[in-house]
Amino acid sequence: MGAFAPGQEKAPGALRKAGLVEQLARAGVDVDDHGDLAVRRWVPDRAHHTAQHALVIGEVVRETSTAVERMMANGQAALVLGGDCTIELGTVSGVLSTGQAVGLIYLDLHPDLNVPTAVPDGALDWMGLAHLIGIEGALVELAQAGPFAPMLDPDRVVLLGYDPSQSTAFERAAIEQYGITAIPVENVAASPEAAATAALAAIPDTADSVLVHFDVDIVDFTDLPLSEERVRNRGLTFEQAMRALGTLVADERFAGLTITELNPDHGAEDGSTLKSFVQELAAVMAPR
Repeated sequence: MGAFAPGQEKAPGALRKAGLVEQLARAGVDVDDHGDLAVRRWVPDRAHHTAQHALVIGEVVRETSTAVERMMANGQAALVLGGDCTIELGTVSGVLSTGQAVGLIYLDLHPDLNVPTAVPDGALDWMGLAHLIGIEGALVELAQAGPFAPMLDPDRVVLLGYDPSQSTAFERAAIEQYGITAIPVENVAASPEAAATAALAAIPDTADSVLVHFDVDIVDFTDLPLSEERVRNRGLTFEQAMRALGTLVADERFAGLTITELNPDHGAEDGSTLKSFVQELAAVMAPR
């Protein structure tokens, strides 16, 4: 519901249909399928132009948090399928609710550090991280949706693969003001494993768990046309993204991966693009 248009609500079902659960099991991952939450399709929120669907997004955050907390109680790592990027608030909240200290690596071309007063479109999609760290102007409905607020201190967040040219002036100022570690996309492209290792090293040792936010728009749309944001000739190749992701999920503190911004309508009609994504994701998760 935080998206710019419909499409991403189809992602969890499409990933299942493409064989994600079966591919993970075939790769040796012990999968406990907790099922899907209610599907909500985006429509314009004409009553709240600058912060569309905030109340509904708050509901989704709490539903996701409950599901993730249940996974954590069973000693499992969580694989959360979105949806738009606001789903990450639910993942973080769920792990925090178990009493663990959380670090978050945000593998995304965009920092998502906007607030409703900073941008005109009202899509909360690119405001999730701002609400996790409690930037001034964040909505109470989201910033206080977890067990405490802010849910994360800025030093527990690392931006991995962000592109300053794809960031707003407000976001760039927030990175400076809050001292957020930010590793630019060209560094990740040059050496995915080294950049991911640097991101992990930047998470404080006091964090019990490391969560990974994977926005598919980090991948050049020409190389893998699956993201909602159709950015071309920027970002990483699919191979580079998977290499970075593989290093992150192999870390001993890894506790969960959230996949966002995937629009299955953008891939090949025969489903081959989505199947390639699923196969590579399963291969990356196999060591876990």
